[in-house]
Amino acid sequence: MLNVLLRRCQHSSGVSMQESYLTTSSSLQLTRRSNTPKIRVPSKKALAAKARRKEALAAKEDQRYLKLPLADAVAVLRAVEVASPESLYELFIKTKVGNGIAVPRGRVNLPREAKPKSEDKILVFAEGRQVEEAKKAGAHIVGGPELIEGILSNRHRATTILCTPSLIRAITPKLGRFLGPLGLMPSERRGTVTDDIAGYIQRLRGTSEWRADRTGNIRAPIAQMDFPVEDVVTNIRQFLISVKKATGNVKEAESGDRRLKNAGGALTPITKVMLSSRQGPGIRISDY
Repeated sequence: MLNVLLRRCQHSSGVSMQESYLTTSSSLQLTRRSNTPKIRVPSKKALAAKARRKEALAAKEDQRYLKLPLADAVAVLRAVEVASPESLYELFIKTKVGNGIAVPRGRVNLPREAKPKSEDKILVFAEGRQVEEAKKAGAHIVGGPELIEGILSNRHRATTILCTPSLIRAITPKLGRFLGPLGLMPSERRGTVTDDIAGYIQRLRGTSEWRADRTGNIRAPIAQMDFPVEDVVTNIRQFLISVKKATGNVKEAESGDRRLKNAGGALTPITKVMLSSRQGPGIRISDY
C-alpha cells in the first residue's frame, strides 16, 4: 500500500514539474517573439517619395558638370585633334532603360557618312508569293518556320529580321526570348512585321542601324574631323532626332500644348549626351 502511494506521489510531482517546464518555455518563446524587431515594409507612397529624392539629388549632382553648346564642343575637339584630320567624332548617348522596356534601336540616314556603311544581312519569314518578292527586293535569307532552328543554332545570322503578319504567331513562342534581348525580334511597333516586305527593304537602303547596349548606352562614330563644322552639327542633330523618335522623346504640338508623344508606348528618358574624339576629352552637350 505504501509503495502504491509513493508511486502516485512521484507521478503527480513529475507531471506538475513537466507542466511548469512547458509553461516556462512557452512564456520564454512569447517573450522572444515580442522582442524580435519587426521588418518594416515601405509603402508605395514612401518608395515613390524616395525615388523622387534620389532623382533630385542626381539632377543636382549633374548640374556640377561643365556642359557646352554643340557648336562649341565641336570647335574644342577640332582644336585638340588639329594634327589628326582623319580622326573621328564619337557621340555617346545614355538612356534610362527600365525593367521590361526594350533597348532603344533604330535607323538613321546621315547627310554625310563618317565611315563606309556596312551591308545589312536581311532574313525574312514569308510564304507564297511574298517569298519571291522578298528575294527580288534583296533579302539574303527567305523562308518559313523551318528557319527557326537555324536561327537558334546561329547557322542563320542576320542584322535585320522581317516577318509577315501571318507567320508572327508561329515564330514568337520559340524566337521571342532568343531574339528579344538582341533587339532583332520582329514587331509591329518597329514596322518589322509587315506585308510590304519589298517596301521595307527599299527603305533600308541608304540608312545605317544604331542600337543601345543592355544598359541603354548608345555609341556611334558621327563625323570625320576634317568635315566642316556645319556638317558635323547636322549629322549629330539628325542622329539625335532618330534616337528621340525611338525613345519617345519627340515633341509634337497637340491642342496648342507641347507634349511628349511616344509611338512605342513607354518613354525612355535621355539622361546624357557626350561628344568626344580619339585624343580629346568627353564633352557634355547642353543643347540636345
